[in-house]
Amino acid sequence: MTQKIALITGGSRGLGKNTALHLAAQGAGIVLTYRSKKEEADAVVAQIVDAGGKAATLQLDTALAGTFAAFTDSLRATLQAGWGRATVDFLVNNAGVGVHAPFAATTEEQLDEMYNIHLKGVFLLTQALLPVIADGGRIVNISSGLARFATPGFSAYAAMKGAIETLTRYLAKELGARGIAVNTVAPGAIETDFGGGVVRDNVQMNAYIASQTALGRVGVPDDIGGAIAALLSENSGWINAQRIEVSGGMYI
Repeated sequence: MTQKIALITGGSRGLGKNTALHLAAQGAGIVLTYRSKKEEADAVVAQIVDAGGKAATLQLDTALAGTFAAFTDSLRATLQAGWGRATVDFLVNNAGVGVHAPFAATTEEQLDEMYNIHLKGVFLLTQALLPVIADGGRIVNISSGLARFATPGFSAYAAMKGAIETLTRYLAKELGARGIAVNTVAPGAIETDFGGGVVRDNVQMNAYIASQTALGRVGVPDDIGGAIAALLSENSGWINAQRIEVSGGMYI
């Protein structure tokens, strides 16, 4: 069987890193992107290679749409050099940053940053990569539980994630003729360094979120990476155009 290959944006840390490790453990080849911390990306590749897998890294800032054509060319060259092929099977649009500001105090600069990374970047990067995604492949867009429940201070971030959930359904509809399934995974609160690590490091916040979650704890990266890997497994190919929240039952 030909090895599946996954492209994961923002794969050098956090949920992207965890997803890369889970998919590699399932036997997938991994191409992960990083924005600035090459050493972190190289460490993920080394971890995958040490475990018997194959992986590569590429630099990408998903806020800079003007670089996407050159990135696509670099991806093609990386695929040819590493795997002797020209396409990926999976695209995980994971790269992102957060902003925490009350609606009334959110600046135009903050709103533009959220738009450029979380909506415009995902839209145009996926568009640029369409020739590099194999027929029968799959796309996973990362949203957030914040697109379902409203937590003050996240209006700009959550609005873009809501748009991504709508975009997912359109991609599923328009790419269906190529056999490409497109889904959204929406994590709940997770113990990572996202947002300055507040969920992980603030004991009171962590305890409060756990008290509002049906399974009684805050999520960890393995909860999300494992769910994405399961969604991209051979047994999940008929799941399409869905928003799958992975939150342990947060705020239900």
